[in-house]
Amino acid sequence: MKARVSTEYGEIVINSDVIATYAGSVAVECFGIVGMAAVNMKEGIVKLLKRDNIKQGINVGIEDNKISIDFHVIVAYGVSISAVSLNLIDSIKYKVEEFTGMEVDNVRILVEGVRVID
Repeated sequence: MKARVSTEYGEIVINSDVIATYAGSVAVECFGIVGMAAVNMKEGIVKLLKRDNIKQGINVGIEDNKISIDFHVIVAYGVSISAVSLNLIDSIKYKVEEFTGMEVDNVRILVEGVRVID
């Protein structure tokens, strides 16, 4: 899936993987987010992703030039999940809109686990 932005000079095409990678790097910088999660539906196992595979925990949808993003995250133990989620949504919405020039219509946070940070 690709996003298209028209300018006075021509058209810009952005691959959804680029948006997912950028959004993932923004997400792991947010307070309370340990990292992105990969969920094995067959076995019900949740795995913390390394920075190289961060986009696997993110689903990007583009419809009518509006972006929808689903995050599978692991949060830090002892933080307010709602506060962390609202902070993540605000950060993602602002930074991805600034990065792409497109509207972020929907951000869903799916908390897949909790981890104690050393």
